[in-house]
Amino acid sequence: MKNILITGGAGFVGSWLSIALKEKYPSYAVYVLDNLKRRGSELNLPRLKEAGVIFFHGDIRVPEDLLQLPPVDVIIEASAEPSVLAGITSAPDYLFNTNLVGAVNCLNLAVRHKADFIFLSTSRIYPINQIENIHTTETDTRFDISPVQSLAGVGPEGLTEDFPLDGYRSLYGCTKLSAEHFIQEYRQFYQIRTVINRCGLLSGPWQMGKADQGVVGLWVARHFRKQPLSYIGFGGSGKQTRDVLHIADLFHCIDYQLHHMEQMDGKCLNVGGGRASSTSLLELTALCREITGNKVPIQQVPETRPADIKTFITDSSRIRELIGWQPMITTAQLITDILNWLRTNEKILKDIL
Repeated sequence: MKNILITGGAGFVGSWLSIALKEKYPSYAVYVLDNLKRRGSELNLPRLKEAGVIFFHGDIRVPEDLLQLPPVDVIIEASAEPSVLAGITSAPDYLFNTNLVGAVNCLNLAVRHKADFIFLSTSRIYPINQIENIHTTETDTRFDISPVQSLAGVGPEGLTEDFPLDGYRSLYGCTKLSAEHFIQEYRQFYQIRTVINRCGLLSGPWQMGKADQGVVGLWVARHFRKQPLSYIGFGGSGKQTRDVLHIADLFHCIDYQLHHMEQMDGKCLNVGGGRASSTSLLELTALCREITGNKVPIQQVPETRPADIKTFITDSSRIRELIGWQPMITTAQLITDILNWLRTNEKILKDIL
């Protein structure tokens, strides 16, 4: 029997993982901890309770809140301030204390219980100044990665774990990379088993999407409600491109890791949708129009926001070769899943999304 703690467990990723784990493994004790800061996370509490997940209201920034928890075998660290603009357009204190100090507090808890530690990091640990040196081509609908590159760790399939790390990456990316370094130190000196997942753009039902985080959910919601959108930056072209990973595909990855920690111990892996699931905002708009049947006005804002990038596609070859994992859900199916969720929960979501 496993006792699992998921931090940030009332958030989008944490609630998905906890509910899916409890449904697949009813005998497991699944605990979640969340401070309920993000608006909409409170809507997940009834879902967690119905699934048999045990909720604790607490904050990873406060060590005493972690000490209230029962002993656990595994910690899945899914809590974060996830906005790439955090600390740039606002004070950095909450970002730093949550993403770095909070992660260290969770590592201390793992040492206390001799628990395995699965960390959800981000593709944003890769530096902006290095990404800007990637050779790109401009098509009618996207900025794409050129076949020929002068940088290591990048090719037509995207960025690998060998991409250069020297440079700046946003304060958000900096806190997550710093947490990665602490995880590697704790693994070495405290003998806990760890795995780091550098996740690409995640999306799916129950994500309360905003312009600075969760853009796919926001795009579908605005089309569903016939509300305006904006192409921000890069001349207002809408050609900036990302790969997208359905949260259900992430669950299958974490599920494997949870049960094969001897194999996964010490690994640092890209986990993203890859080229097959990549989309620009222009292409995303076309898909949303087709699937929702609605067309919305879109404003063009030429000025590029701080820390924004033209293109990012995750090359997840390493984890595919290691465990055979690869994304199975298409972008079109992802949009359909979000749309169905919006329709089913329209009343409770209208003031949040």
